[in-house]
Amino acid sequence: MARHNDTGKEGETLAKNWFTDQGYRIIVANWRSGRFEVDLIAEKNNVLHFIEVKTKRGTAFGLPEEQVTKKKIRHLLDAAEAYVYQHPQWLRVQFDVLAITLRKAADPEYFLIEDVYE
Repeated sequence: MARHNDTGKEGETLAKNWFTDQGYRIIVANWRSGRFEVDLIAEKNNVLHFIEVKTKRGTAFGLPEEQVTKKKIRHLLDAAEAYVYQHPQWLRVQFDVLAITLRKAADPEYFLIEDVYE
């Protein structure tokens, strides 16, 4: 497996643990609808969170959150629409990005961007 795939999987595992520690309940990871995918779907305080996780090793080529493009946000919205259609009990939804930076011999750095699309 390519190193960037390993980094992504490591980031998603770290993200699950981080969100759980922050009081979120993880509903599903890597939920797919057709060609669209949501990294994490979680709940906190009766709000459904659709979460994009971006992980990078260092910042030499930019920050992880800079990798979330308009196209990625559109795909996240499309996937969320499909999920809510299947699970219509949710009255409030939110779109978040968790950026994780991994550095040698240091703890991961987490940066949560909430409500990226209102």
